[in-house]
Amino acid sequence: MAASLVLAASSAGAVAALDSPRVLVGCALAGLLAAAFGWAALTRLAHQPKPPPPDPPPTPRPDLDAALEHAPLALWRLVAGNPPLALNAAARRLIAPGRAAEPTALLALLDAEPGRRVVTLPTEHGQERAVLAVSALTVQGQAWRLAALAPIESELETETLVAWRQLVQVLTHEIMNSMTPIASLAASAPALLEAGEADELQAALATLARRAAHLQAFVERYRSVSQPPAPTLADTALLPLLQAVQRLVAPAWEAADGEVGVTVEPANLALRTDAAQLEQVLINLAQNALQACTGRPQSPPPQLRIEATLSRGARLRLTVSDNGPGVTPGLEQRIFTPFFTTRDGGSGVGLAVVRQLVHGLGGTVRHARRPGGGACFVLTF
Repeated sequence: MAASLVLAASSAGAVAALDSPRVLVGCALAGLLAAAFGWAALTRLAHQPKPPPPDPPPTPRPDLDAALEHAPLALWRLVAGNPPLALNAAARRLIAPGRAAEPTALLALLDAEPGRRVVTLPTEHGQERAVLAVSALTVQGQAWRLAALAPIESELETETLVAWRQLVQVLTHEIMNSMTPIASLAASAPALLEAGEADELQAALATLARRAAHLQAFVERYRSVSQPPAPTLADTALLPLLQAVQRLVAPAWEAADGEVGVTVEPANLALRTDAAQLEQVLINLAQNALQACTGRPQSPPPQLRIEATLSRGARLRLTVSDNGPGVTPGLEQRIFTPFFTTRDGGSGVGLAVVRQLVHGLGGTVRHARRPGGGACFVLTF
């Protein structure tokens, strides 16, 4: 528009006299108007928003790729509608020829809901157990599942052999304690009978009967550990259950000048479990704690705490702790072995039954060392 005005002014100047004042004023105004329009256009161009720069390409992470490739866990990515994708060398080795007997069956095991479980892998060397952990995540709006597989057959075999060796040692000790006097008295009984020593024979027979009864009771205890009853699961509010346990065990603790405390946080915590079996577990732990806390010279008043809370991952956590001497260092793994005991007159059955029942209820039980001393058993469901 400014250029048109300038041209018009120039044309007018060609027709009219060039020294006309009116024409000169018009030309000056046209020039000023053109400059104003040009400046406005330049200003608008300068203030227009610039388009955003393109996203830079992703920075390669060779260190992360190398760590993933050489991770000791076999990792797969699972996306709906696609076969599992091996993410590292450990995963590729598992499905390579000479390792998995049925790669298709192995890959089918990976298609599981998020969680952690023990699975059995069909390999060319036989069945092997492994821990399978599956987690769900969303990447760029797409639903993924990440599966991690860790073979543990060798570790389980080692632990099983150790457990069997410990159990055989305990069984041998317990059985020989009864069988040695039984065999000795049985061998001397005919001589007592021939000598007519009726009183000695009667005493020997009474001892035989007593040791046989002890051996029978031992077998019954073994049966209770090896054949726990099947649980009957139902939704169970934990606060009433723990309060019932408190009422059952409190008299014995109060008789020893002790106290029992119960905490459930939040108060409406519930668990799908067998209430009777879980109650038995807590009673066994409370009895063990009382026996450990009492009978020591100058021991403080015994205290027992039973607490139910939610831990990370919405897992329910039950802790039973006391202020006693705690478990002797180095024995943490042996205290759950059937018939293993460090207490005079102890049966060694209580904690073994606890572990069997908790496992049957779908949980785990561990001993945790407390900074302030005492024993602490953690049940996780």
